[in-house]
Amino acid sequence: MTRTALEHSPAKERLLDAAQTLMLAKGFTATTVDEICEKAKLTKGSFFHYFESKDHLGRQVLERFCTSSQKRQQACCGHEADPLKRLFSYIDNAIRMSKDPCMSNGCLLGLFSQELSDTNAPIRSACERGFEEWAEIFGAEVAKAKARYAPKASFVPRELAEHFIAVMEGSMILGKAKGDRTVVGRNLTHFKAYVKGLFGK
Repeated sequence: MTRTALEHSPAKERLLDAAQTLMLAKGFTATTVDEICEKAKLTKGSFFHYFESKDHLGRQVLERFCTSSQKRQQACCGHEADPLKRLFSYIDNAIRMSKDPCMSNGCLLGLFSQELSDTNAPIRSACERGFEEWAEIFGAEVAKAKARYAPKASFVPRELAEHFIAVMEGSMILGKAKGDRTVVGRNLTHFKAYVKGLFGK
């Protein structure tokens, strides 16, 4: 059976769960295959049944993390028809997520980017795709709101999306350094006020 055919195996999900938990806590490099297998309660043979290498697992755990984050945002904001309310709902949900204890170790996308961008080209490329997809999704929300409520405004939706990502990721780094997770919510609240100003609210 190929690795593609085993895509949704419960054992594979256990390995991905274990890897995500460990890598958020310790980083990619410091996390070993042995530790992942031990936490998942699976053998090394099982690991290599699903993944060609730790790098292969790293790319898959990152892709899964990004997809899961996008789905959570869509689930919280998808019911809102008004594009501006939907945009603010997106930001509000990010503020709520920042208070979740499971976010205390930060964002896997940001962590991998900081740790591996200079040393692991395939994972750097995966991080780039993750940020591009995030900016595309948020930028599309901004564009819809701009088209209805501020069509003549000079700001560029995609650039505002990248600003949002920079605030979110930078605040998580600052919050970890300060030992204060509330930094993220505070800075996102300032960002929301800035966006309101762009829309004259």
